[in-house]
Amino acid sequence: MSNEQEIRLERLNKIISQNINPYPASIKRTHTTKQSLDNFNQLSKDETKIILVGRLRSIRLHGGSCFAHLEDGYGKIQLFFRKDALLNNAPFDYDFLVNLIDIGDFVEVKGTLFLTKREEKTLLVNDFKLISKAIRPLPEKWHGIQDEEDKLRKRYLDILFNPEVREMIEKKARFWNTIRNFLIQKGFLEVETPVLETVTGGADARPFITHHNALDIEVYLRISMGELWQKRLMVAGFEKTFEIGRQFRNEGMDAEHLQDYTQMEFYWAYADYKNGMELVEELFKYVAQETFNTLQFKINEFDIDLNKKWEIYDYRETVKKYTGIDVLQTNIEEIEVKLKELHIKYDKQGFNITRAIDNLWKYCRKKIAGPGFLIGVPVSISPLAKRDDQNLEITQRFQPIVAGTELGNGYSELNDPIDQAQRFNEQQKLKEAGDEEAQMYDYDFVEALEYGMPPTCGFGMSERVFAFLMNKSMRECQIFPLMKLKN
Repeated sequence: MSNEQEIRLERLNKIISQNINPYPASIKRTHTTKQSLDNFNQLSKDETKIILVGRLRSIRLHGGSCFAHLEDGYGKIQLFFRKDALLNNAPFDYDFLVNLIDIGDFVEVKGTLFLTKREEKTLLVNDFKLISKAIRPLPEKWHGIQDEEDKLRKRYLDILFNPEVREMIEKKARFWNTIRNFLIQKGFLEVETPVLETVTGGADARPFITHHNALDIEVYLRISMGELWQKRLMVAGFEKTFEIGRQFRNEGMDAEHLQDYTQMEFYWAYADYKNGMELVEELFKYVAQETFNTLQFKINEFDIDLNKKWEIYDYRETVKKYTGIDVLQTNIEEIEVKLKELHIKYDKQGFNITRAIDNLWKYCRKKIAGPGFLIGVPVSISPLAKRDDQNLEITQRFQPIVAGTELGNGYSELNDPIDQAQRFNEQQKLKEAGDEEAQMYDYDFVEALEYGMPPTCGFGMSERVFAFLMNKSMRECQIFPLMKLKN
């Protein structure tokens, strides 16, 4: 415990000894700091008594007077305390302020607004009280927290000292609300599907496993935003649905991947992947403009203009262009030689032709600025997408490509129950051979398809899109990212 903390605890005990509750539940407030400053001329002219609440961010003593700054969630305002103005305010008089109040404490202040000689808008305080005592001192004013790991671990302090972090959080809220509003305006219905599943589906990913005590069964945290559930809703007669929520993948962590993050997925009956690409391009432009007020971004050294013509990138042609490998006419041995030649590291556990091709693509995508859409993805790595009408080896799948990565995933959804069952069988074989990211066989979903699902387009995007537009890592863009426990 620091000396400063010990001093604050002593002050807390002195306050309690005076029968004062240092943490009252109720406060009075007539205005926020922003409202006070925005309406300063009228409030000061009328000498209106106003009540503000917030945290003291500075205290400067000048004999029988004191200047301070009060901060709430809307802004900051200067306070002026005079000893003679607080004579009849026991126990919260000037001596209480000087001897028992610290920077970081929360207070309720009452007074009138005026302009100082330096023309700073200020509240002349004639009544105050303590509403929450801070027993730890805030980090040093000008430097805050310097250690990057501590910034994430004590995010509340990082937010307190860094306005750009607060701004990022506010932008992220606008980002998701804009997506929600866009889809609702397009006639989509927001739904909620299970987070706990007995069979994971909708993605190639390793799930988190937990035990359901009441049912005494093993369950999985979902790895997609209810893909197979929303498709059941298409079977049930809904035509446009979407969900925004948390999903979980027990796999690697880097700038583009986390284990616990927010995802959006929509499903649109009687639409195909071409309709999906048109809608997603419109969605990206709308969300970027509404959230960031621009369509031009600097991301990973790429200059991105979302308003330019979106290109089409063919999977087979792109991989062949950058590696010389034809993904539809290759084998695992040839790809492993190429991966070694290109110095591409990969996980050898459960390694198969599907993972091999995917590793080649990940190398190639880093060279593409975008914006555009990847199409022509092979069937082997698209177990839930409809086959292309002209080439049965590829699927009607599309992925937005921006700044060298995929920022979403969409299909003309597979609605042939026999084809779906066969692909689940292939995925099950891969899983049994050690591929922990291969999909599970969902018998119930196949049965639902057997009742008939209309042609449907589905699309999903995660908070990776927001992180990319911010040109930051996903971890930086989470308010409270998961951290290891301190030793």
